[in-house]
Amino acid sequence: MGATKKDLFTADQNILAEMAKAIAHPARIAILQELLKANACICGDLVNELGLAQATISQHLKELKNVGLIQGNIEGTSVCYCINPEVWNNYKVVFGSFFKEVSNTKTCC
Repeated sequence: MGATKKDLFTADQNILAEMAKAIAHPARIAILQELLKANACICGDLVNELGLAQATISQHLKELKNVGLIQGNIEGTSVCYCINPEVWNNYKVVFGSFFKEVSNTKTCC
Protein backbone atom coordinates (compact mmCIF):
# COMPACT_ATOMS: atom_id res chain seq x y z
CA MET A 1 0.00 0.00 0.00
CA GLY A 2 1.35 3.40 -0.91
CA ALA A 3 2.34 5.68 1.93
CA THR A 4 -0.19 8.26 0.82
CA LYS A 5 -3.12 5.84 1.23
CA LYS A 6 -2.48 4.97 4.89
CA ASP A 7 -4.12 8.20 5.97
CA LEU A 8 -7.45 6.84 4.72
CA PHE A 9 -7.46 4.37 7.62
CA THR A 10 -7.43 4.66 11.40
CA ALA A 11 -4.25 4.28 13.41
CA ASP A 12 -5.60 0.99 14.81
CA GLN A 13 -6.26 -0.35 11.30
CA ASN A 14 -2.75 0.58 10.18
CA ILE A 15 -1.18 -1.00 13.26
CA LEU A 16 -3.13 -4.24 12.80
CA ALA A 17 -2.17 -4.38 9.12
CA GLU A 18 1.53 -3.88 9.92
CA MET A 19 1.38 -6.57 12.60
CA ALA A 20 -0.34 -8.97 10.23
CA LYS A 21 2.22 -8.25 7.53
CA ALA A 22 5.05 -9.13 9.93
CA ILE A 23 3.71 -12.65 10.43
CA ALA A 24 2.17 -13.14 6.99
CA HIS A 25 4.78 -15.60 5.70
CA PRO A 26 4.49 -19.33 6.46
CA ALA A 27 8.21 -19.52 7.29
CA ARG A 28 7.77 -16.83 9.94
CA ILE A 29 4.79 -18.68 11.39
CA ALA A 30 6.88 -21.87 11.51
CA ILE A 31 9.77 -20.04 13.18
CA LEU A 32 7.46 -18.57 15.81
CA GLN A 33 5.87 -21.98 16.42
CA GLU A 34 9.30 -23.56 16.92
CA LEU A 35 10.32 -20.84 19.36
CA LEU A 36 7.05 -21.20 21.26
CA LYS A 37 7.38 -24.99 21.34
CA ALA A 38 10.93 -24.78 22.68
CA ASN A 39 9.94 -22.15 25.25
CA ALA A 40 13.63 -21.24 25.36
CA CYS A 41 16.30 -19.65 23.21
CA ILE A 42 17.09 -21.58 20.04
CA CYS A 43 20.56 -21.44 18.53
CA GLY A 44 20.85 -22.82 15.00
CA ASP A 45 18.27 -25.61 15.34
CA LEU A 46 15.83 -23.87 13.04
CA VAL A 47 17.60 -24.95 9.85
CA ASN A 48 17.25 -28.62 10.81
CA GLU A 49 13.68 -28.22 12.03
CA LEU A 50 12.30 -26.24 9.09
CA GLY A 51 14.36 -27.55 6.19
CA LEU A 52 15.02 -24.07 4.82
CA ALA A 53 18.38 -22.59 3.89
CA GLN A 54 20.25 -20.72 6.62
CA ALA A 55 20.10 -17.51 4.56
CA THR A 56 16.32 -17.80 4.22
CA ILE A 57 15.85 -18.39 7.93
CA SER A 58 18.19 -15.52 8.74
CA GLN A 59 16.14 -13.15 6.60
CA HIS A 60 12.90 -14.17 8.31
CA LEU A 61 14.53 -13.92 11.75
CA LYS A 62 15.65 -10.42 10.83
CA GLU A 63 12.08 -9.42 9.91
CA LEU A 64 10.68 -10.88 13.13
CA LYS A 65 13.38 -9.15 15.15
CA ASN A 66 12.73 -5.82 13.39
CA VAL A 67 9.13 -5.83 14.62
CA GLY A 68 10.24 -6.96 18.07
CA LEU A 69 8.45 -10.33 18.12
CA ILE A 70 11.71 -12.11 18.83
CA GLN A 71 14.88 -11.14 20.58
CA GLY A 72 18.38 -12.48 20.12
CA ASN A 73 21.37 -13.04 22.34
CA ILE A 74 24.90 -13.76 21.18
CA GLU A 75 26.19 -17.02 22.65
CA GLY A 76 29.64 -17.92 21.43
CA THR A 77 29.66 -17.82 17.65
CA SER A 78 25.89 -17.99 17.17
CA VAL A 79 22.86 -15.84 17.88
CA CYS A 80 20.14 -17.47 19.95
CA TYR A 81 16.55 -16.36 19.49
CA CYS A 82 13.46 -16.47 21.68
CA ILE A 83 10.01 -14.91 21.81
CA ASN A 84 9.84 -11.38 23.20
CA PRO A 85 6.98 -11.86 25.71
CA GLU A 86 5.99 -8.19 25.89
CA VAL A 87 5.55 -7.81 22.12
CA TRP A 88 3.99 -11.30 21.84
CA ASN A 89 1.36 -10.35 24.41
CA ASN A 90 0.68 -7.11 22.54
CA TYR A 91 0.03 -9.14 19.37
CA LYS A 92 -2.35 -11.39 21.33
CA VAL A 93 -4.29 -8.37 22.60
CA VAL A 94 -4.51 -6.62 19.22
CA PHE A 95 -5.49 -9.74 17.26
CA GLY A 96 -7.78 -10.91 20.06
CA SER A 97 -9.63 -7.59 19.94
CA PHE A 98 -9.96 -7.77 16.19
CA PHE A 99 -11.27 -11.34 16.16
CA LYS A 100 -13.56 -10.64 19.09
CA GLU A 101 -15.24 -7.92 17.02
CA VAL A 102 -15.62 -10.24 14.04
CA SER A 103 -16.91 -13.16 16.08
CA ASN A 104 -19.84 -11.07 17.38
CA THR A 105 -21.41 -10.77 13.94
CA LYS A 106 -24.67 -12.58 13.20
CA THR A 107 -25.08 -14.76 10.17
CA CYS A 108 -26.46 -12.57 7.43
CA CYS A 109 -26.67 -14.96 4.49
